[in-house]
Amino acid sequence: MIEARHLRVLRAVAGTGSFSAAARELGCTQPAVSQQMKALEQSAGTPLLIRTGREMRLTQAGEALVRHAAGILAGLTAAEEEVAAIAGLRAGRVRLVSFPSGSSTLVPTALAAMRAAHPGTRISLVEAEPPRSVEMLREGDCDLALAFRYGGDGGGAQAAAAEWEDLVVTPLLTDRLVGLVPEGHRLAGAGRVGMAELAEEPWIAGCPRCRRHLVEVCEGVGFTPRIDFATDDYPAVVGLVGAGLGVAVLPELAVESVRAKGVSTLAVEPAVEREVVALTLPDLARVPAVAATLGELVRAATR
Repeated sequence: MIEARHLRVLRAVAGTGSFSAAARELGCTQPAVSQQMKALEQSAGTPLLIRTGREMRLTQAGEALVRHAAGILAGLTAAEEEVAAIAGLRAGRVRLVSFPSGSSTLVPTALAAMRAAHPGTRISLVEAEPPRSVEMLREGDCDLALAFRYGGDGGGAQAAAAEWEDLVVTPLLTDRLVGLVPEGHRLAGAGRVGMAELAEEPWIAGCPRCRRHLVEVCEGVGFTPRIDFATDDYPAVVGLVGAGLGVAVLPELAVESVRAKGVSTLAVEPAVEREVVALTLPDLARVPAVAATLGELVRAATR
């Protein structure tokens, strides 16, 4: 295999006409130049120089290699500069996927901080709910995923931990769910409500994972909710509740991200919480741009 350092020596010898002059140009010893030229000829499998007294002359193979060396070394230099820029956060990209309420609350603050600190780093954003967002990460369609899970998802704490065991998991915050009822509802001024008190109400449910967890919580206190409407769109949930079409529970992040017009929010008992995290792959966690974005997400979650 031909090495870049040997090509640099060959170009110096071809340009100066001698090992000693090439050594002076490269800042090394003449024996070192001689050894590297021997190694290059061994790799090439043919002589590259003809030595006639004190002069050096390129063979046809040597001329061909010098001609290609310029492009090869220029390409390597460009590659080294690009990698250095990425490592130094002067360039690079991060593909981020987030669930909607994370996109409208945590993500804007984090990305604004990234742009201010590292304007050369490009960050793209698409939305997806878990588990799809986690699948995208494992399939190589993103570098960083904001996701959430409810306590006991998938059959208990052990199964919940196993869900992301191959990923780097960075906890961001614990997001409490709050109840939503129409402003004119009998419980609108109560401040807090037991889930069992809503047993006879029509329900508006959210994303599939949230919907499944709602059913589990309600069944845990003795009833199965009658879900009249289901939508992944949080403003639509708020709008349906505000129109008097039912009640709902939503994460505080989701309520924070929409204008809760015509609804009253209540603390619910038993308390329902979800863990919001940032996920990435172990190798990606070492990429400077990904690590910096992750750090900004952590800071955004603590504000």
